[in-house]
Amino acid sequence: MILQALTSLYEALAQKGEISKEGWSREKISFALSIDEEGNLLRVTPLFDTVDGPKGKTREVPQKMTVPIKVGNTSPKFLWGNSGFILGTANDKTPEAAKDCFKRNRDLHHEVLKGIEVPAAKAILSFFDRWEPEKTLENELVTSCAGELLGKANMVFRFNGKFIHEIPQLAAAWQAHYGETAKERGQCLITGALDAIPNTHPLIKGVQGAQSSGAALVSFNASAFCSYNKEQNQNAPVGKYAAFAYTAALNHLLADRKNVHRIGDAAVVCWAENADKQYEEFAADLFFGDGDGDQSDEQRLSALQASVELLAKGLPCRELDLDPERKFYILGISPNAARLAVRFFYCDSFGNIVKNIKAHYDRLEIVRPSYDKYPMLPLWKLLSATVNPSAKDKTPNPAMAGAVARAVFSGGRYPASILECTFLRIRAEREITRERAAIIKAYYLRNPNEKCPKEVLTVSLNKDSKNVPYTLGRLFSVYEEIQQAANPGINTTIKDKYFGSAATMPATVFPILSSLAQKHLRKLSDAQRIYLDKKVMTLKDILGEQYPAHMSLPEQGSFDLGYYHQTQDRYTKKEDK
Repeated sequence: MILQALTSLYEALAQKGEISKEGWSREKISFALSIDEEGNLLRVTPLFDTVDGPKGKTREVPQKMTVPIKVGNTSPKFLWGNSGFILGTANDKTPEAAKDCFKRNRDLHHEVLKGIEVPAAKAILSFFDRWEPEKTLENELVTSCAGELLGKANMVFRFNGKFIHEIPQLAAAWQAHYGETAKERGQCLITGALDAIPNTHPLIKGVQGAQSSGAALVSFNASAFCSYNKEQNQNAPVGKYAAFAYTAALNHLLADRKNVHRIGDAAVVCWAENADKQYEEFAADLFFGDGDGDQSDEQRLSALQASVELLAKGLPCRELDLDPERKFYILGISPNAARLAVRFFYCDSFGNIVKNIKAHYDRLEIVRPSYDKYPMLPLWKLLSATVNPSAKDKTPNPAMAGAVARAVFSGGRYPASILECTFLRIRAEREITRERAAIIKAYYLRNPNEKCPKEVLTVSLNKDSKNVPYTLGRLFSVYEEIQQAANPGINTTIKDKYFGSAATMPATVFPILSSLAQKHLRKLSDAQRIYLDKKVMTLKDILGEQYPAHMSLPEQGSFDLGYYHQTQDRYTKKEDK
């Protein structure tokens, strides 16, 4: 399903002229080697573009060129490559390994250019025949930029002022070589047509954490994974055309950094059927919360919500040219050394996905502090609430992040792992942020539990609730308010010492808190004391004389929401005054 969808995307992009044709790919090229008809190296020209970097600074990056496609990291490349393949010397390879790369590359060029009677072809073959890898560092042109040239930088050839890979006769020779019929033919799993079945597929680049030179989405790298005496990717017969098409499409998606999102360790890309860009741009803003506009822009937010309402009801949004019936795909892939793992894949109509995400945002809605600039909590910010803010690696648990993403896009039940991670951070930090309160509320709205009823799963404070754990959370917040009023500017409050035990064993802790509150009330003025004591007695009337000895996890969720709602209600009143 994934490979079929990507192959269809390639065909739509090819029809629009937005992607390289079969057998070619876009690569980063750092240098051009100019040669003469005898294959002598004349000059080494850097090929860098200046782009804007962070904080107004500029930086140089290699040029991107359309060159003959490479199949694997260790395979020779036609008319381009790094110093190991072109010069037979490389900083990251032993002399023997670099010479082997050079020899295999020389053999490839002789095979492809055999019988091609043009000056550029003769110049290339002469270069490979005359170049001596062991004397590379004796060449002044190489040593002048050896640091970069002999690293991982790629280079191409130039002849008579033209890039050799762009000369029509040599491009045609490569196309004929690439299209040659292989010995192994079979029915392609993707297209259903008879095609050559390659042993390896082109690599996927641009996934953070994977090898920079590329990683394989389909790979059989050990005999234990093979069956029926099949070798490598013969075990999953994908034709040469489909192998090129799906990898080219995925590389095209990953090259557009605006359409690459992070969920846990996964790189997430999305696309619409027929490759219409407006769907990707809308998804970046709504699904992932990383649009170009600021969420504090009320006009933009209002327009976004109006579009969401239309699409969720199955109506087209003509202003943005969005059709709710258009098929939409979301793919999350994680790095795994030289391979990629599919973290999640979801496909549905665009309207259904928008409807599911709108329901998710509705469940998350909760009163927010005045300093919070996110009217809608994006997925990345929600997941960050489950991570220790002091940790060096702030990546959320990958399995949990993937499961949450699937639940959001499909409208399914949230995984228990996100609730467990949230409670773990609350107990460790004794801090209930808006994100953590929203997770508790959304989780129990989608995964109902009678011990965390709907009456506590409200956007703001529910003063009419008689739920005991919820009321205990409110009472704890009032006790904290009393302490802060009696000791302005206090660094350590009862929350730092008693919050975790109050949520789990209230019968043990609340009598202590009640006694402390009475001592703090004596320090206040008559008006303050009467006001706060009345708040305490109102809540105690709901609770009665007995406190629960222990509270379950759902009851602790009610307690946390009660504390959060009461605390935000307190701060809201101060702002109003």
